[in-house]
Parts: sequence; C-alpha cells; structure tokens
Amino acid sequence: MTQGSPAGTATDWILCPGCATPVYGKRWTANLSVCPDCGRHDRLTARQRLGQLLDQDESELLAVSTGEHDPLEFVDQLPYPQRLARARAATGLDEAMLCARGRILGAPVVVAVMDFGFLGGSLGAAVGDRVVLAAETALEHQIPLLVVTASGGARMQEGAISLMQMARTSASLARLDRAGILTVSLITDPTFGGVAASYATLSDVIVAEPGARLGFAGRRVIEQTLRQELPPGFQTAEFLADRGFVDLIVPRQRLRYELARLLRAGGAGRGDAVGGPALPERVVIRDPARLPATDAWEQVRAARDLTRPTTLEYFALALDDFQELHGDRLGDDCPAVVGGTAWLDGRPLMVVGHQKGHTPAEVASRGFGMATPAGNRKAARLMRLAEKLGLPVVTLVDTPGAFPGATAEEQGQAYAIAENLRLMAALRVPSVAVVVGEGGSGGALALATANRVLMMANSVYSVISPEGCAAILWKGTDAVPRAARALRMTARDLLSLGVVDGVVPEPIGGSGADHLASAQHLRAALRECLGELAALSAEQLVEHRRRRFERFGVGDLRADGATLTGPA
Repeated sequence: MTQGSPAGTATDWILCPGCATPVYGKRWTANLSVCPDCGRHDRLTARQRLGQLLDQDESELLAVSTGEHDPLEFVDQLPYPQRLARARAATGLDEAMLCARGRILGAPVVVAVMDFGFLGGSLGAAVGDRVVLAAETALEHQIPLLVVTASGGARMQEGAISLMQMARTSASLARLDRAGILTVSLITDPTFGGVAASYATLSDVIVAEPGARLGFAGRRVIEQTLRQELPPGFQTAEFLADRGFVDLIVPRQRLRYELARLLRAGGAGRGDAVGGPALPERVVIRDPARLPATDAWEQVRAARDLTRPTTLEYFALALDDFQELHGDRLGDDCPAVVGGTAWLDGRPLMVVGHQKGHTPAEVASRGFGMATPAGNRKAARLMRLAEKLGLPVVTLVDTPGAFPGATAEEQGQAYAIAENLRLMAALRVPSVAVVVGEGGSGGALALATANRVLMMANSVYSVISPEGCAAILWKGTDAVPRAARALRMTARDLLSLGVVDGVVPEPIGGSGADHLASAQHLRAALRECLGELAALSAEQLVEHRRRRFERFGVGDLRADGATLTGPA
C-alpha cells in the first residue's frame, strides 16, 4: 500500500497521510489526491500541478538553463552538488520550480509551480531565475502571473545568495504592479520562510488550498524558541483567512474554475470602458422636482428597513459573476465590508460595499454594517487593485457610521477613513458610489468620494444620525424627527443641495418589496453613469472628482473672482 499521492494504478491502494484511511488508487487520482474521507489535500509534484491546472492543448513549458551552481562550495553531510544530483534523480526535475505559459479554462496565464520534493522546495538562485523568467514572460505578453508555492524557505546551501532571491523576486513582482498586470498566489502546504516572506504573499490575490500552512517561522521553531503554546490550526489557511491574510480558500476540485474567474477579470480590464450605448430614457433622476416631498424621519425608518436588499444581494442581482475577495492584509477581515470583482455588460468592475442583513442576528454578526479600520483598509486594498488593473470602482453605502469602539480607535479608525478619502479622490479609474440604505457620517463618505454619487430614492445620507443630532443639540430624544428634518438628509433634499448627482428610483413599496426590480434599476443607473465617465482620461477623472467636491465651499477661491468650471 502506497502512502500519499505519487502515481497509482488501478490496483494500488493509497493510505491517506491525514486519517490513515485506505483509498483505492483510481479513486484517489480521480479525486485529485484529496482524501474523500477527511478532505486532506495531499502534496502534488510540479508536473501533477501543471497537469491539473492548465488546459492541456494550449500549454508550453518555459525553457530555462540550469548550470552547476555552488557559490559557497557548501558541504554538510554531502557536498551541495551531490544533494542537487540526488534531488534531480528523485524528481526528474532540474530544479524546484517549473514554469509554463498556457490557459486555465481559456484564460491566458503564466504559471510558476514549486515542487516540495526537490530539496523541500527551497528558494535558491535557480528558483529565483524561474520566478523572474515567469514575471518577465507575463510582462512581455501582458497576461496574469500565477505562482503556486510549496516551500520550506530559503536554501541554506546557497547562504546569502539565497537570501538575495527574496529581494530579487519581489522586485520582479513590483514591475508587474507598475505594468498593471494581475498576480495571483496559490498557497499549498507548506509555504514557509523566504518564499512566504516574498513572492508568495506579494500577489494581488492570495488563494489557498484547505489546510495549507503559511508563515515565516514554522510552528516547531516558534514553540522551541519562545516556549509558546500555539493554538490549534495555527498558520493554516483557515487561521490566516480569519485574520485577513487570504482572499479565498478553494478546494482543489474548484481551483480551475475560481482561478479562471480571477484571471478573466484581471486580464480583461486594461482600461476598457464600461457602459452601453446612450439610453433613450435615463433611469437616474437629476431634477429634484421629479421627487416627491417626504417626511424625513419616515424616510430614515424606510432606509433602515431590514427587508431592503443587502449589498451582497445587489452584487448578485444587479451584476454578473461576483467573486468575493477577503482581508485587509494587516490582521483582520471585517464582516461589515464586502468586496470583489463583478461584471457589467461584459466588462469587469471592482465592487465594494457595507453589508448588513435581514435579521437582528445577521445584522449583529455583520457589525451593523459599521466598518472597523480593517474594513476600510480592505476597501482601500481592493480599490488600489482596481486602479492597478484599470477596473472601474462601484461602491454601495449602507452604514450608520464607522464602528466607534475602543478597539477601532486603538487600530486607527480616523487614519483608515482619511486614507480612503485621499485614495478615492486620486483614483485614476471611474468611480460611482450609491447610497442604497443608510449613509452615516465619515463611515459612509469613506466609500463615497466618487465621480458620481447617487442615492436610492428611500435612502438617507447625513453627517450624523437624527438621534445623535437630537441628543447633542436638543438634549433629548423627543426632537429626533425634528432633527431629521433639519439635517435635510433625504434624497430630494440632497439632490437639491448638489451633494448627490442623481437618485435611483425604487419600485412601488420600496426596494424591500421587490429586490429584483430594485437591482434592475441599480444596474441601469450604473450603466448610465459609467457610460458617461467612459470618455474621460485618468487625469480627467481625477480632476473631475476634485471639481465635484471643490464646489462645496462657501466663497470664491480664486483671487480674480473666476469660478471653477467643468463637468460634475
């Protein structure tokens, strides 16, 4: 009986390394070396990985020469050249990485795959050569790069030369950042040391197989060095996803599908415009006179109605193929902010929004839609990725405000909001923000500094809640309806003030009465606004946004009395 995944025939039995269950070899192979009982994802060779990921009729290995390389003339129990010779004989590879150019479900990609069986997938100069080659090939052909990692870390036999590969490979990925080319890491078990602290975690999107371990120092090193007792599941993909370091955990059977979705979105942007032809009848209401006068407090209550569609529901109903991405890469994944890629009229977008829910329990689990600093930083990370890839940004606002707790203050809530304001003001891609429910204070504005700002007809948007305003200025709760009226926070009021550029109509009975109709209105509004912005260059988009917000001053900022002009 064979342990693990290496080649099985129809008569072989494989003993799962995780649960010790015997699995018929043919079943093991058909299940992509994943145990059908415990779900353990066994290690694959680099050739097996390429065979599972790439469309076989359109893939080719990238040629790279590997000569003898022993910069230190290193000898432990064996001279380094002998160790290399043994690894080559055992694996049939000349080094610990294979690179190929091909397609995944038709999406073009360059793939660099590590093989843990070759000296523990260690990072030496020859592996560095391959990472650089893969990056340069992706740059040359303007297609995404996928790196599949499996490594114990830097190669000790090459000393400081191995250490230099961390900087060298990181510089290669930086070139792809400047060129606007998507990079994706697929983390497999294990990924540690110098690989984890360089190209494995520098990618735009980090995907991991279930149970894959990722970290700089391994569990045993930490426990022995610091005498710390580490929690169960420490450094696993699941552990890291909870802390905002992994975008997606994807079982092996779905990898091709999920990776292809990412690659298509990342490879299709490149500055393409979004928006269909001019509509004979525009859906966005631009004239306040077309909106009925409503009681402000009643509209606040309508905006907070838990039957209204959530942001995730709008992403699913108004857009196509939403793929959620997770994490702020700094230690958390705030559930009050969701985002990822989606499609509109055959073009990719980056979408971000506040998420509440339909029940008190669900709303509570989402932090009442109030972003923590991690939520705002996740949003910022996704918007930066959108700018890199040339994707328009769409944000949906539905929050009473930023999370006000002590922990949020300790983690820099004000800084996170301020950074989002600056980031959104300077984005070199079109941006549209829509207040779909409650727009509260700086927490709302952190996702609403856009070229076009819209409101759903029954939504509200204000510097403070009516309750907060009444408590501060009227010293009690009796004046809450009066405060709501005084704040002029309804869609009609804000369109009159120019705070919003348009209002999206809601179906009879409000958005909560017909989710699909409301989503269709939103889709039409996004198409309309993105179409209007499509003709503007990156510089014009930034200037357009600056002028839009510049008009909210009191006086003339120019000494000669000239007025600021330009489309808003």
